Amino acid sequence: MEHASHQATECRVGIISDTHGLLRHEAVVALQGSDLIIHAGDIGHPSVLESLRDIAPVFAVRGNNDHGDWAEQLPEFQIVPAGGVSLCVLHNVTELHDVAKTGGAVKWAAVIAGHSHRPVVETRDGVMFINPGSAGPRRFHLPITVARLEIRGHHLDARIIEIETPVASPKAI
Repeated sequence: MEHASHQATECRVGIISDTHGLLRHEAVVALQGSDLIIHAGDIGHPSVLESLRDIAPVFAVRGNNDHGDWAEQLPEFQIVPAGGVSLCVLHNVTELHDVAKTGGAVKWAAVIAGHSHRPVVETRDGVMFINPGSAGPRRFHLPITVARLEIRGHHLDARIIEIETPVASPKAI
């Protein structure tokens, strides 16, 4: 599959988080057409990243539930160049101040984090904050979601994509 370079001025970024070892078919379908994929941690198993690499290049960070030799190879945060802007990726947004200390005066166009399982797209002080929610096992009554970020020059447009999951048939009484 051919992808536009994530270094080009236009870039489609698929964003996923909190799979906890479950990569749903619906998530794979929603991420098709991405120039790159960001996994914001709590991956759960290296096979999740391997499957995502079949769609596009993957940038991933380690979440608080990622353990083992494979997870130790993942950074706690990384700065991803995409579409001419920089994206700061970490698992828990509350640790952003620690990342900022290492980044000096770097201005990120967006901060991407998971952890809370709550999908959100908002802009604060000119920086877009994206949490794609959780694409893994359902937690409480939260939706199953991923996100899409479209970058055109310095313009960012992000949206949450709720994944339709098959509903179990009611049991006969």
